[in-house]
Amino acid sequence: MAASDSFSDGVLIIGGGLAGISAALQLADRMPVTLLAKRELEISSSQWAQGGIAAVLGSGDSFESHVHDTLVAGAMLNDLPATRFVIEQGPRAIEWLRAQGVPFDTEQGQLHLTREGGHSQRRIAHVADATGAAIQRTLLARARAHPRIRLLENHVAVDLITGRHVEDGHQDRCWGAYALDLDSGRVDVFGAAHTILATGGAGKVYRYTTNPDTASGDGVAMAWRAGCRVANMEFIQFHPTCLYHPKAKSFLISEAVRGEGGVLRLPDGTRFMPAHDERAELAPRDVVARAIDFEMKRHGIDCVYLDITARGEEFIRHHFPTIHQRCLELGIDIAREPIPVVPAVHFTCGGVLTDLAGRTDLPGLHAIGEVAYTGLHGANRLASNSLLECVVFGTAAAQAIAQEAPARVPSLRDWDESRVSDADELVVISHNWDELRRMMWNYVGIVRTDKRLERAAHRIALLQAEVQEFYANFRVTRDLLELRNLLQVAELIVRSARLRHESRGLHFSADWPRTAAPAAPTILVPGAPAGES
Repeated sequence: MAASDSFSDGVLIIGGGLAGISAALQLADRMPVTLLAKRELEISSSQWAQGGIAAVLGSGDSFESHVHDTLVAGAMLNDLPATRFVIEQGPRAIEWLRAQGVPFDTEQGQLHLTREGGHSQRRIAHVADATGAAIQRTLLARARAHPRIRLLENHVAVDLITGRHVEDGHQDRCWGAYALDLDSGRVDVFGAAHTILATGGAGKVYRYTTNPDTASGDGVAMAWRAGCRVANMEFIQFHPTCLYHPKAKSFLISEAVRGEGGVLRLPDGTRFMPAHDERAELAPRDVVARAIDFEMKRHGIDCVYLDITARGEEFIRHHFPTIHQRCLELGIDIAREPIPVVPAVHFTCGGVLTDLAGRTDLPGLHAIGEVAYTGLHGANRLASNSLLECVVFGTAAAQAIAQEAPARVPSLRDWDESRVSDADELVVISHNWDELRRMMWNYVGIVRTDKRLERAAHRIALLQAEVQEFYANFRVTRDLLELRNLLQVAELIVRSARLRHESRGLHFSADWPRTAAPAAPTILVPGAPAGES
């Protein structure tokens, strides 16, 4: 696609998960939409979500209760107006999803609601234990059938197009993005009056993650390079229960298993969570993940065990068919034996700073879903608030864009490859990728220290210099682009962690074990010295 093909009244969405698809469906009746996905549209973190979507739907529940649970899980670092906004939109979000055809489980004509860790009420609407897949499948079918939505798979965004890419000079605004077409190997220009980042999180910056391979922090890195602030990048959520098996890459054991009575045990059968927190297995994820990490290190074991056998085979098959079947394929009958589990990186709580319509610091650019920082999650995300956030901010961004006056896209510069060549030693990329992920796991994991963070910062700087030289001299590839973005995100995570002189939520420092007051977000500003926020 050449620069001249830009559309003045259209929207470019980068990312094909629930946030991006929700926004596309709500914009397409008003303006044309082009949506770029790095791989097949079925591959996204939304697709992998098992538990469900949280909203106030039961007769004994209330907005205040959901807000309170969210604030407690977030260690009181949440932005209260943002939290109220999202939660009060919850019932409407579920109503919209049902209107699209999402087949939520029902019982006697009513939505069946389950409960997860950190929630004081049953408020999780779900489709068995594969909610994300069901939602994604339903919405994708609608998007594929819509005449004004153009879905382009196998396109990796390289960078955002801003004022410096305009031929005749123009106001500093986002005018779309450059993207690598993996099929042709060509970098194309996608000009647009409005651009939405819906690229998800950055789980692949760590060695062990529940995220798909596409979660390489692209949106955060691109927005930072374009001059947008980011916030709370130190808060990386480790899901407590990822299946521990050599053939089970990134397979998550849903929070709902603990919500429905599953208990955590040591290899000898001893239950240990009550000794760590009075809420036991229903404590928020940061508490449970640290407890598992503590017990694994204390006993020198590779994993712990999640036991749901007391609920019986009929209950387990009905409520957790996907987990039951996958474990059976690996030789684990969860109706008769406990499930081996370990913590793994699951969610990026920080991201690109936005307002309640998803607007970033750069005019023309919105960010929604996991890539964004809205203030909803604070220092730790409450289970099943993520899918809710995607729908609420997909709607909010679509409404805001629809209300803006049309902007004419100026003439944009083509991607310049005149001074680069094909890479001759791709082993540099694979080696640096592996080193980064191991280093982040060991130095910037569940428990951190000042010394580990210092070492991580030093090594990241060296890797960035190597990769930037590679980027400047060779044609871009998917692996190079993702590594470049992961290094940028790693730098932001470490810089944020070094600025937080306390332990709060997902950030636990052995050197700063107490919680400080008042609670305040970590906001990083492009161009500011590394020691300032």
